[in-house]
Amino acid sequence: MDTGVDIGGVHLENPVITASGTFGYAAEYRDFMDLDALGAVVVKGLSLKPSVGNPMPRVVETHGGLLNAVGLENVGVERFITDKLPFLQGLACPVFVNIYGKTVEEYAELAAVIDGLSGITGVEVNISCPNVAAGGSAFGVDPEAAFKVVQGVRRSFSRHVMVKLSPNVTDITAIALAVERAGADSISLINTLTGLAIDSETAAPMLANVTGGLSGPAIKPVALRMVWQVAGVVKVPVIGIGGIMTASDALEFIIAGATAVQVGTATLADPDAPLRIVRGIRKFMERKNIERLSQIRGTLKVL
Repeated sequence: MDTGVDIGGVHLENPVITASGTFGYAAEYRDFMDLDALGAVVVKGLSLKPSVGNPMPRVVETHGGLLNAVGLENVGVERFITDKLPFLQGLACPVFVNIYGKTVEEYAELAAVIDGLSGITGVEVNISCPNVAAGGSAFGVDPEAAFKVVQGVRRSFSRHVMVKLSPNVTDITAIALAVERAGADSISLINTLTGLAIDSETAAPMLANVTGGLSGPAIKPVALRMVWQVAGVVKVPVIGIGGIMTASDALEFIIAGATAVQVGTATLADPDAPLRIVRGIRKFMERKNIERLSQIRGTLKVL
């Protein structure tokens, strides 16, 4: 069975990608799985300068999910090049670097630095970050702001540009169409939903940052709906993210129109989850006598 997929000119041997934030810089999982058997890897969010992230506590379990306010802690691009890149360059599967900034100029500058590196397939642009030039609202909640940041990255980066969308919007399709016009080669969604957890005994928030991003099975129905909506209006490939724990979950996203999927929170509970999902997809294809995944992509039966 052929599990291979193509996203904007990049070939993946299978549709399962590790999501940014939960997979570190990939080396952290080398003792748990054959990394080369993955469809692709997306490393944790990277910025121009190192970031220590938010204060503790910054992760709390919720019913059906995980609430985090890690705050995009990372080593910065200089240490990424010296300490993390050599390992990534040895992987056989495609490698994407998730990037973020506080201004359009920061995104473009970081993309230009990464463009000069070998062994990197593309970038995933996180537009859920605050736009300091616009009073702190996230780039991803406004089509014009989203367009500008992706356009800046596109002008600075010659390889694949994937754009990760925030679900905290009124109309996800407007944002998707804006980043497609700006030059995105693919669109990944969704990022986490903003949530709050409270300790009833102390009447205090359970995260030091008060609010955080909700991920895990609880968000899957929202993610599926948004993937289905976006896949119906854009021409570029869509990568589905949100609560994917099993092969069945992944297949639901493909049926909704996704070309590939990203697995995130599941790897924290089961490091083998991405490859377990790959094996499950193969078994499904064998059982259903499906030769290529494209045969089921976008086949949701809507009356």
